[in-house]
Amino acid sequence: MNLFFRTLFQLLRSRRAPALGPHDVGRIRFRVLPTDLDLLGHMNNGVYLSIMDLGRMDLMIRSGAWATLQREGYYPVATATTMAYRKSLQPWQRFTLETKIVGLDDKAVYVEQRFVVKGEIYARGFMRGRFLKKTGGTVDMADLVRVLGIEGTAPELPSWLSAWSRDSALPATRAEAPSDWV
Repeated sequence: MNLFFRTLFQLLRSRRAPALGPHDVGRIRFRVLPTDLDLLGHMNNGVYLSIMDLGRMDLMIRSGAWATLQREGYYPVATATTMAYRKSLQPWQRFTLETKIVGLDDKAVYVEQRFVVKGEIYARGFMRGRFLKKTGGTVDMADLVRVLGIEGTAPELPSWLSAWSRDSALPATRAEAPSDWV
């Protein structure tokens, strides 16, 4: 349960924060805590990914998507991420996490997230996410778009992100995926 207390705190904070539209930029402020640090004394690369989870949760709650997804019996899962680190976040440093949906394709939602200090990007990540049904199986994107009320409003997926998605994908869960090093 990485970041358990931060998750609970952010859940409460998101429920009280102003509403957002599904295509707005969500912004939440953090401070680098001692538990976020690696042996080199800056924020651990894995912590960035965990904090990104909080940003996506915040956007879903504040846009009303979270309640809708729960009502439909859907839940999100990350299927791929990529990160670029520019500058290290230091102990006790304040930063803002910015989160925005940047596109959709026929299978997934794509989210860009930025770690920003005083208007400057320190790190940036992209996440591809799918939605699953609690009863089993995946949610059809047409159904997801309809349920969330974002038909015709989704931004066009940048071509490089589409290529990344295609090139980094693993075989489907029911297909063979042997670990052969060639």
